[in-house]
Amino acid sequence: MIVKKPTEGKIIIDLTGPQGNAFFLLGTAKKFCQQLGYHDKPVLDDMRAGDYENLIEVFEKHFGDHVILYR
Repeated sequence: MIVKKPTEGKIIIDLTGPQGNAFFLLGTAKKFCQQLGYHDKPVLDDMRAGDYENLIEVFEKHFGDHVILYR
């Protein structure tokens, strides 16, 4: 879920700052995949398959239960 204000209980990623960098998000996705027992290659390839908005949508699809992205 992309929201304007952070909510409690989940990891918060501020897309307007350094955490919004595509390389940061890819690295974070790789760490989450390892922690959750996912194979990281399909997730990372899907994130890289489009533009920045695609990267965010794929990140949200896979990790939205654990993370809140806000702008």
